[in-house]
Amino acid sequence: MIVKRTNSTFAPSKNNNTMTTTKTIQSALISVFDKTGLEPIVQQLHQQNVTLYSTGGTEEFIKNLGIPVVPVEEVTSYPSILGGRVKTLHPKVFGGILNRQDNPSDVEEMKAFEIPQIDLVIVDLYPFEKTVASGASEADIIEKIDIGGISLIRAAAKNFKDTVIVASVNEYNYLLDLISSQNGATTLDQRRHLATKAFHVSSHYDSAIFNYFNTDETVYKESIENGQVLRYGENPHQKGFFFGDFDKMFSKLHGKELSYNNLLDVDAAVNLILEFKENDPTFAILKHNNACGIATRSSMKQAYLDALAGDPTSAFGGVLIANGKIDKATALEINQLFCEVVIATSYDDEAVSILQEKKNRIILVQHEVELPSKQIRTCLNGLLIQDKNNITDNKEGLKTVTLTTPTHQEIEDLLFASKICKNTKSNTIVFAKNGQLIASGTGQTSRVDALKQAIEKANTFGFDLNGAVMASDAFFPFPDCVEIAHHAGITAVIQPGGSIKDELSINYCNENKIAMVFTGTRHFKH
Repeated sequence: MIVKRTNSTFAPSKNNNTMTTTKTIQSALISVFDKTGLEPIVQQLHQQNVTLYSTGGTEEFIKNLGIPVVPVEEVTSYPSILGGRVKTLHPKVFGGILNRQDNPSDVEEMKAFEIPQIDLVIVDLYPFEKTVASGASEADIIEKIDIGGISLIRAAAKNFKDTVIVASVNEYNYLLDLISSQNGATTLDQRRHLATKAFHVSSHYDSAIFNYFNTDETVYKESIENGQVLRYGENPHQKGFFFGDFDKMFSKLHGKELSYNNLLDVDAAVNLILEFKENDPTFAILKHNNACGIATRSSMKQAYLDALAGDPTSAFGGVLIANGKIDKATALEINQLFCEVVIATSYDDEAVSILQEKKNRIILVQHEVELPSKQIRTCLNGLLIQDKNNITDNKEGLKTVTLTTPTHQEIEDLLFASKICKNTKSNTIVFAKNGQLIASGTGQTSRVDALKQAIEKANTFGFDLNGAVMASDAFFPFPDCVEIAHHAGITAVIQPGGSIKDELSINYCNENKIAMVFTGTRHFKH
């Protein structure tokens, strides 16, 4: 049974379900900035004899539909004032939302002060984030800090026991389905669900405002919407989620859904190839977040082939990324390898057709977007946050500390190796020669172990280390690494320097005509 409420502005509450958890909507306050999708809801509420209250542009919108609407000014006896800053902030509005229908004192006060019951609140917020993103003036941004709307949302959500709150256009279809299929009634669980959504809207909004004003880096707030449920986490027994705008960064052309581990590898690949954004065609192959092959060549096909040659065993099931277009010739070569993901800035049509021959292979087009400036990870019972490592070693920053000066080709290879080293798990050693990753030792507990691992890999895949260069992510506390590298054929070394025993390594290099340069920047990656 639906009890029609009279159009008396101050009609007291007579909800016919005050003693049950199911409530029938008999009145609604609607005040929204964005009217998209609102019409069918208003029409449905009107068909169910719901009394509508509204303000400003929304009131006009409802009137233009030919539907009766009570202006909030008639409830409050106050007009919209202060340029629209104050419209709904009044006890007769908030009393109608916050009253507890099973509380005798509240019921009596509602009658005494002639406060109309409000069963449903539909409200959204001024577009603060969009206004900030548009580059608007601070004055315009400040005016987009919603006061009345956020207060209505919090009030209705707090009182979900008696009040329905819809705080986003994203919930319009859900609400319309409820009121249509349930004849205007809602259950307590449904109201709680909508309240949860509403508190998300309010907390996200407040976080955006805080972050606009905040200059204290010791305070951290973040709110990310639209989390994506992954098949599982790092292992099948772990749940996994991704929070971010994947579609803004990539267009997915083909393949299965990306997994947790795929996303980690894609992240590592993107950060690595960013170091080579301005280089000639460069192709990288990654496995478990580390590069197992990378090369810079005059064509993408050759870059791929030489990257693959770096470690064809590890390349199996890896993530492939190019700093430019993948053409047909390159795609034909790639298609001979089982790989999980292929990423490029663009593809020839023929290349896409070839790569799509493997049903599950994920093909991504990478778009140029701004990446986060901070890196965040859980630690103990909290978070660790740091600035992203945005320093890339360059020729101008190199300091030659040995009597032997590196050749032009060695400098090119040293910088090439340094970029890889920066993006490889510590402790790490990287060998490079003629714009190609020869081998690397990754994630070892000692630098000597990393060096020995790199030598073994280079030998396994038939690379001649004579004339190759070596990069280290941190300084050498002893000369043992340069000595081992020298015996393997390394002729030039790049490292940050900074050990109190730097001279030991420098002296060994001088005695054996090895060039060594310091960068002054450590590149640990844990």
